[in-house]
Amino acid sequence: MNGSRRLSPQEIADILRERIRAGDLKAGDRLPTQAELAEEFGVERGAVRQALRALQEDGLLSNVSKGSPPRIADVVPSREGPQPTMVGLAPRLTEAFAVQHVRIDAACLTAETLMLALGEPVRLIHEGTIRPESIDVRILLPSRDITLAFPVPVEGPGEDVHQRWLEMRNAQAHVLRHNLRALRSSHGIDVRVTFRALPFTPPVKLYLLNGTEALIAYYMVTRREEPSDTGTLDMYDVLGTESLLFSFEKDAGQRDAAFLEQSQMWFDALWETITTDMTLS
Repeated sequence: MNGSRRLSPQEIADILRERIRAGDLKAGDRLPTQAELAEEFGVERGAVRQALRALQEDGLLSNVSKGSPPRIADVVPSREGPQPTMVGLAPRLTEAFAVQHVRIDAACLTAETLMLALGEPVRLIHEGTIRPESIDVRILLPSRDITLAFPVPVEGPGEDVHQRWLEMRNAQAHVLRHNLRALRSSHGIDVRVTFRALPFTPPVKLYLLNGTEALIAYYMVTRREEPSDTGTLDMYDVLGTESLLFSFEKDAGQRDAAFLEQSQMWFDALWETITTDMTLS
């Protein structure tokens, strides 16, 4: 689904969790079989089983047995309060895509979370549930030419880590742009997707939806290891999908409205001044 690597069990669980909370999977509904889910997400059944166990532990599934697919639990936990970015972004994007003219601005390290979360509104467009007339998406990502603050190796040269990040940045951006642009030919929607390159590593991820809501999450730096062709990469990296996402809405009071306004001004200023055109190789 992301064009560069297989989804993790946590990411699969997050996508299914949002389908439940968005109402696409309702209380009492049966999930697809493990084989069907494995085919949809392009993973082995073991990854699906781990994702289903996570949903069961969250109380989202009932009647879990080996004989048949589990059902959605009768009581789905509330989504109020800050949530992991992968959990909180998809339903808000779905709501944002329900208007005629969709405008999404994003500043982030890679387009992974946005790419995955956009899968839900794109799916609903294909189903005919929602039908915007235009979609304008602007995305700020770090330039390929800068020295990133993260991910970086704990010790030694960072060429391998930087190249991995760059390949991921480009692959995810390509998939995101392709999935949205495909709506032009399939549904006649006016779609514009534009990228610009930041001259620094963003310490937060920011999403601005239709000028009515700002969503922000801090990148939490952690040390982790990743297999490589030459052994193991020991690096400082961030887990963007797990960063808590905080919402500020235009109609939620003066404080929220001011934060939204300043965030939009900050984004527009970067877009129009120190950022540069970005070519996806």
